[in-house]
Amino acid sequence: MAVNQPEIRPFRFGIQASKAGSHKEWTELAKTAESNGFNSLTMPDHFTDQLAPVPALMAAANATSTLRIGALVWDNDYKHPVVLAKELATLDLLSSGRLEIGIGAGWMATDYVQSGIQYDRPGVRIDRFLEGLEVIKRAMTGEKFSFTGKHYNITDYVATPLPVQRPCPPILIGGGGPRVLKLAAQLADIVGINPSLKDGVVNADTIAEMSAEAVTSKVDLVKHAAGPRMSRIEMNIRTFLVNIRDNANEAITGTANMFKVEPDLVANSPFALMGPPSKIAEDLLARRERWGFSYVIVGGEDVESFAPVIKILAGK
Repeated sequence: MAVNQPEIRPFRFGIQASKAGSHKEWTELAKTAESNGFNSLTMPDHFTDQLAPVPALMAAANATSTLRIGALVWDNDYKHPVVLAKELATLDLLSSGRLEIGIGAGWMATDYVQSGIQYDRPGVRIDRFLEGLEVIKRAMTGEKFSFTGKHYNITDYVATPLPVQRPCPPILIGGGGPRVLKLAAQLADIVGINPSLKDGVVNADTIAEMSAEAVTSKVDLVKHAAGPRMSRIEMNIRTFLVNIRDNANEAITGTANMFKVEPDLVANSPFALMGPPSKIAEDLLARRERWGFSYVIVGGEDVESFAPVIKILAGK
């Protein structure tokens, strides 16, 4: 089977933020992100110390005019897909079509334990996620539908409101393991490359899977699973390790020592951005060429320090 190479897409940049002490603090963050050239604001979906995504994202959209919003990612297990679909369509309507639907099968074990939600093995969670995604996509059409699955049963349902983006806002699926990566390649508009989170926690295996070699294997898997639709997929990465400073070697060595890994792993990992803005811009151009990563998300704490990088890469 011939594999289409993805086109070189222009860069998009986002911030991942989770909390603020007031309405003003949160909306100022969104406004700053927009004015600094960021394209999106995303949020995690956990039961930890964070704002609830739906109202917080709506507040961010209300405070801005172009900033796109979404979760990175909604956990399918936390809400029935009919409920989530209605909330998502409402977000898209009230933001004038600025929603991205990041959704996944769930991974953080402590969320499940603390809330009492059943923490099934990964295969069951992924099966349920697939059913939930199908329900959400069909709900977005506004047409009456029924669905019978192992986990969800929907009867003669007509969803309202309809989203502005038709037939459905862009779907982002991030994956670290082979099955989810293959599904993302077949179903998503935006594919996020993640380290493995199969153990339900961030551990040494997670860090090891941030290597350039591990990422190459994951991207190759996506390309082969996507086949002809690869040219329509936007490749995304959430860079967890960002240290913008004049001395790149100091930043790399300090991060490597923190995680007890070799400096080369950090220096070459697409999950890390280390050094001055000019070097980071060069690294991002090289990584887009090598892996296709054009949609890059950094932390909310990087909203000011990363702005010079966006200026360098504007229009590229």
